[in-house]
Amino acid sequence: MTDNSEILKVHESHTGVLDIQSDLGVHNKTDLGKAYTPGVAVLSKLIAKHPELKNKYTVSGKLVALITDGSAVLGLGNIGPAGGLPVIEGKALLYKDLAGINAIPIAVNQVSTDEIVKTIQNMSQSFAGIHLEDIAAPKCFEIEEALSQSLNIPVYHDDQEGTAIVVLAGLINAAKVVGKQLSDLRVVINGVGASGLATAKLLYAAGIKQLTLVDIYGVVTANDMRYNQYQRDFAAQIEASDAQKGLKLSDVMDGQDAFIGLSDQHLLSGDDVQRMAADPIVFALANPIPEIEPEVAAQAGAKVIATGSSQHPNQVNNILSFPGLFKGLLASGIKHVDAKLQLVVAKALASVVETPTAEEVVPGVFNTQVVETVSQAVVDYADDQKKELMTEV
Repeated sequence: MTDNSEILKVHESHTGVLDIQSDLGVHNKTDLGKAYTPGVAVLSKLIAKHPELKNKYTVSGKLVALITDGSAVLGLGNIGPAGGLPVIEGKALLYKDLAGINAIPIAVNQVSTDEIVKTIQNMSQSFAGIHLEDIAAPKCFEIEEALSQSLNIPVYHDDQEGTAIVVLAGLINAAKVVGKQLSDLRVVINGVGASGLATAKLLYAAGIKQLTLVDIYGVVTANDMRYNQYQRDFAAQIEASDAQKGLKLSDVMDGQDAFIGLSDQHLLSGDDVQRMAADPIVFALANPIPEIEPEVAAQAGAKVIATGSSQHPNQVNNILSFPGLFKGLLASGIKHVDAKLQLVVAKALASVVETPTAEEVVPGVFNTQVVETVSQAVVDYADDQKKELMTEV
């Protein structure tokens, strides 16, 4: 394990982990004239008449904004915009190193939903896409929804779509390992914040209808006003029984095929796992300490175990999603990361593991096939959508 002093030294020596690199050298007056004045006047006048050309002639066509207010940082909670900045800077580095994507980290103050939305809208001309990160629910739902409707560039919330995609990919392969049909699985999700709710929605879209959602007050039901509107609306969609209101996690574990934890440490017991269906699947994804220690889950009979940690097999990490996804988005021109696209990406990611085993239901985070497989799936999806539109016309 790297000690804290070494981590601080690395980041201090470079003042972070990012630099801006030029694509054009300026060594003489001719270079200066092309790169800046008077050459930029040609570009400025052209783009003023045809604003869409900015994506062809300026960095706006390849630059992603990574935006946080630091209100819900994984494992750390509400640490503020400055505290959240190292996280998005690190993700910007991953975008560049893994997928060649240019991303810039931007921390915004914790202001109202409307003010954050307006701020992003006002600066959106500079970007080809928006990546939202570590913004607390339900504000994150409201922000993403408003931006997706008002901007003509893709808007993606990694805590929602990224997590959902990787969890579904792992579950697709885990179902194969235990010899069960994906659509037949009974799944309990513990932790119904941004990640948990988005995961539940994507699993539902993938055909998994037997879902039980559990959060701080117990099972989420449509008429439990302690939960937000987004949670209650989905509880109504899956027809959660009012009779389950207030039931705790341990009360609903009997006969479950899969547990997906996006919550907090040590909330699932070995006894809970023993009461699950045969060959249970346990995705204990809380970081840095999971809902149940992998060895405890294994002793209790779990057939497939995944965590959010690199210390164990089957690390469910959003690195498997966002670099390749945005590479495909920028290459294809897709403007919305909808459920259909997420399903396509999850299936493509699952396919990277050709022969799933209990020890490998998701590819490793450094698997070189991941980015290209995911990005190509996005491009192919875009091509299919265009063909469908042409057929309809």
